[in-house]
Amino acid sequence: MTILFRYLLREYAKIFGMCFAGLMTIYLVIDFFEKVRRFLRYDASWLDVLSYFALKVPGISYQIAPLAILMATLLTLGLLSRSHEITAMRSCGISLPRITSPFLTLAMGLAMVLLLFSSTVIPLASNKAEEIRAIRIEKKSPATALRLPQPWARMGADTILQVKSVAVGGGSLSGVRLFHFDPQFHLIDMTEAQEARYVDQAWTLHQGFRRIFHPDGAIVLQPFERMPVPLTLIPEDFTTWLASDSESMTFRDIREHITRLYHSGSQITRLKTDYYGRIAFPFVTIIMVLVGIALSLRRSGTRGGSMAIGIGQALVIGFLYWTTHSISIAFGRGGAIPPILAGWLTNALFLSYGLYLMLKVRY
Repeated sequence: MTILFRYLLREYAKIFGMCFAGLMTIYLVIDFFEKVRRFLRYDASWLDVLSYFALKVPGISYQIAPLAILMATLLTLGLLSRSHEITAMRSCGISLPRITSPFLTLAMGLAMVLLLFSSTVIPLASNKAEEIRAIRIEKKSPATALRLPQPWARMGADTILQVKSVAVGGGSLSGVRLFHFDPQFHLIDMTEAQEARYVDQAWTLHQGFRRIFHPDGAIVLQPFERMPVPLTLIPEDFTTWLASDSESMTFRDIREHITRLYHSGSQITRLKTDYYGRIAFPFVTIIMVLVGIALSLRRSGTRGGSMAIGIGQALVIGFLYWTTHSISIAFGRGGAIPPILAGWLTNALFLSYGLYLMLKVRY
């Protein structure tokens, strides 16, 4: 590691730290004043309130890091240009890739950290924060059952499941209905039960009846006290994806859930789109550095333009990235484009834009 590399990396890291701390402070102050009045109505302990906001920090860091690194790139190169340090380096024959290598190194390291956060830290911290908010701050009793916002699930090519509510832990379901169809999608069998329990790695229906629909219009009613039912989903599936969304799941949980749903023939488009989107997003830090370098140097190759204009461009680019990424994810969830394309499309577009701008830089 050369002296020049260490010097540029140190200066870049200091400015990134200031940009990151500034954005984090703004975000936390706004979030704090938005929620603290409601928390005080519950006579919440300040320790619980501080714990709640501390657990929100990983998720906030994940969101603001790309904008912070883009702003830091623009400010660092702007300051180096203003003090003629880039001119001096170029006069000594130092290439632009060598000058910018510390910026890309920090961006790649940050991308790995954000990927780790998205994989494990953020889901665990967010779940704990919501637990503190509901139980320790708002004094709600721990729920014994959850009403599912997504009560329908496809269990195979010919079976649909409906569940009204699930017990905490997922081992007991209430208000269970199973609909079976023939290849022409005609209803041939409907099973209703008051409860389904997961015991010895198998589901059993309790207190229900089964209706069999014959082609001639006859209906056979078969009551039962207990009846085994083959369901590929396990209790954790009902307390994560069906009870909430993929944001509360680690990468490992998502992969395991996708595997179970795939073998059951269920629709997994939304879950796969969110999975690829969460993998792709951390690498936007590298793309933002490329864009920031090009925007800082493209006007003159060495001196750059106004820092105020550069920061304005950073905010515009950040807004455009979030908008494009959200639209791409929405298309992927709806099945309009493949999930892997939906997750990586915005990165590919902005990477192409960054490389195009780099080619316009005058050496």
